[in-house]
Amino acid sequence: MTNQQESPTPEPRRLACSRCGTEFGCDLSGACWCAEETAKLPMPVKGEDCLCRECLRKAAAEARSPDGAQA
Repeated sequence: MTNQQESPTPEPRRLACSRCGTEFGCDLSGACWCAEETAKLPMPVKGEDCLCRECLRKAAAEARSPDGAQA
């Protein structure tokens, strides 16, 4: 006998970017937009949660800069 019940697909989490406040969705099933990004940073930094696409890209560019300066 098999269980015909299927688990419903969870809705994406609604988040606000820790840096700019932009709202976005996070799909914990692995289909999140951030999985497509080439920039991978340690997450989260103290006091932060996920970043929106623009802030993630900006943080990655700052991390790649020779002096690590914040723009």
